[in-house]
Amino acid sequence: MFEIIKTKDGSDTVFSKQFNATYHSVYGALKESQHVYIKNGLLSASERFHQLNILEVGLGTCLNAGLTLQQNLSNPINYIGVEKYPLPDSVWTQLNFGANTSLYRQFHQFEWNKTQIIRSNFMFTKYEGDIYSFEADQKFNLVYYDAFAPSSQIELWNETILKKLFDSMITGAILVTFCANGNFKRTLKAIGFIVEVLPGPPGKREITRAIKP
Repeated sequence: MFEIIKTKDGSDTVFSKQFNATYHSVYGALKESQHVYIKNGLLSASERFHQLNILEVGLGTCLNAGLTLQQNLSNPINYIGVEKYPLPDSVWTQLNFGANTSLYRQFHQFEWNKTQIIRSNFMFTKYEGDIYSFEADQKFNLVYYDAFAPSSQIELWNETILKKLFDSMITGAILVTFCANGNFKRTLKAIGFIVEVLPGPPGKREITRAIKP
């Protein structure tokens, strides 16, 4: 069901036979996550908000969570990741993300549905389940939207789920994703987001960042 693939920057990604898709760009898993979610998401949000309430849709390999922790920001962070299809131990234990691989792996070892205090200013909770049924008791100011592409998981790119995310975000909050699909961007605008089209990482022309006005 899974195959581990070495990407062009030396980091690993996973190919899912179920969805016929890779978890990251084959041009560089680390470079893609750093460009999309850290540079154009986390660092932008950290300048807008003192405390960061982050929701990741598609926790996957936990690469984004690890990179977020690795930034060592002074902002207090409450990070919630939602994943319907957790990677089995036989897969995530083999993933190599370079010198900080052990940092990424610790997120897989945490219990599901239980908040972990990783550092004094970094709390992490992972929920096993569907984003449709996920209900949070807080509002978010940063969303990492990292589901498989619309060609693989079209049900996660429709107006219903994007409106749910919009309603869960505060004014000025950021949603960032690798996807630059035209229908997706039109749906974001129809819901009320301000949509920004930004340069993509290696191998991808554009990415999308959306702001809740």
